[in-house]
Amino acid sequence: MKLSFSLLLLLTLFLISEVNGQRRKPRPTGAKSPQLPTPPVAEPVEPTELPPPLPPGPPSVFPDCPRECFCPTHFPDALYCDSRNLRRVPLIPSRIHYLYLQNNFIDNLQEESFKNSTELKWINLDNNRLQKVDKQILQKLNNLTFLYLEKNQLKEVPSFLPTSLEQLRLSRNQISKIPTGVFSKLEQLILLDLHHNKLSDGVFNKNTFNGLKNLMQLNLAHNLLRKMPSGVPSTVHQFFLDRNSIEDIPNDYFKEFPNLTFLRLNYNQLSDKGLPKNAFNISNLLVLHLAHNNLTQVPFINTKLEHLYLNHNAIKKINGTEICPLPFLSYEVFINEPEKAPSLRYLRLDGNQLKPPIPLDLMLCFRLLQSVVI
Repeated sequence: MKLSFSLLLLLTLFLISEVNGQRRKPRPTGAKSPQLPTPPVAEPVEPTELPPPLPPGPPSVFPDCPRECFCPTHFPDALYCDSRNLRRVPLIPSRIHYLYLQNNFIDNLQEESFKNSTELKWINLDNNRLQKVDKQILQKLNNLTFLYLEKNQLKEVPSFLPTSLEQLRLSRNQISKIPTGVFSKLEQLILLDLHHNKLSDGVFNKNTFNGLKNLMQLNLAHNLLRKMPSGVPSTVHQFFLDRNSIEDIPNDYFKEFPNLTFLRLNYNQLSDKGLPKNAFNISNLLVLHLAHNNLTQVPFINTKLEHLYLNHNAIKKINGTEICPLPFLSYEVFINEPEKAPSLRYLRLDGNQLKPPIPLDLMLCFRLLQSVVI
């Protein structure tokens, strides 16, 4: 028994020594430590200020709906691709009439994108990066009535515009040029918005707006004008010229506008010297804005005018008798024939050098006045 135990103990000690020997076994001369694999170097990313495109939305019930866009089932002829960080226009299905592409980063329009979209009536490309629009794209859109290109980087009014256009909005670009004849075939155009561009006096001549036979609203506000533009269509109803540097108005300038009802000339350099006596004696004018100019007197107005804004000028006094468009009306005539009375209902005079009270002769002339701000 003792012999067996002794043999077992010797065998155990032998095995332990062998294991320890293996642990302490020296490395062969010249052997190297194993190296961990080196991770691959990342590809350099091209710097860009554009955010990544948004992931595609859920599958659409319309098989032709671009994955970047949204096709509402309740509005099958509309395509919403707005605010999707797009760099280019996707292929537009032929069924689309209303296309929304605003608030993206589109800098060019490809003819391929519009090859099937001949039924388009409405395109909104506001707030993109367009610098020009190729003629091959626009001239094929024979049903287009509304074109929105506001807040882009256009340098001139696009040419070869569809003759079907009714509204053209080009505000907040860098437009300094209107090509000759660009409006010559736009007889259906009702609204032209060019405000907040870089248009100067030399751009306009008697032929600039040729072709605009039905234009009703023209917006040239916030440009570089020092003179009243020439060649404005006589059909205009609403005319916006705010925030230019216009100093005077030629004699009988507005005689050519029998339908003019709304006129804005706020924030210009108009003075008494630059205004002929009957400059605003316009038969159909209802609203006249002359705020933030250099006037020291209230200009003569027509009996039909209803709203007059003269705030923030340099007016020191008002003579109601001088500015009254009609001789004194007796109370009896005013009651029995009110249509003969001047129609002025709202008069704003704050920001001048006037002090209350309101002159009595002013109230006797303009008996329909409902509000006077002084």
